[in-house]
Amino acid sequence: MKTSLIFTALIFATVSAAQGKSDEATIRNILQEEVAAWNKGDAQVYSQHFAADGTFTNILGMFFTGHQAFLDRHEEIFKGMFRGTVLRQDVVSLRFVRRDAAVVETFTWISGFPASGPPPGTHLDPNGRLRTRLLQVMVKDAGEWKIVVYHNVDVKPRVTAPEPQ
Repeated sequence: MKTSLIFTALIFATVSAAQGKSDEATIRNILQEEVAAWNKGDAQVYSQHFAADGTFTNILGMFFTGHQAFLDRHEEIFKGMFRGTVLRQDVVSLRFVRRDAAVVETFTWISGFPASGPPPGTHLDPNGRLRTRLLQVMVKDAGEWKIVVYHNVDVKPRVTAPEPQ
């Protein structure tokens, strides 16, 4: 009896570890898809993992709810002030708070702004990049990871921020 209990615990631990690695890889892939979609100016693909009832706060502090609003805002910015910009996103922290919920913080750099510059109220660093910290909460529902919270804040002048590796 004791041996079968230990064996069951080992199998569960092995399956859980494998699932965690698979889920982490899936989430990291979503982040890579975000970067590729941004760099193509493709709002449809950029928003494909955003939940129907997700919430997001943009770098200006504006708050929106729902997939359609997320898609609409990104279509707008990809045609406007962020048209032709290039995004880089590095993971600062990826933490599972439950098996089906993860908190992901990334550090982003956006470059390639037109002469009109970045959005009002933000600034470019000495290398011409808008730096932000993006927090995304992702939940696994019916086997699919969805972004339920997306909160982006620009890094202010004189705040030390790491350079990409």
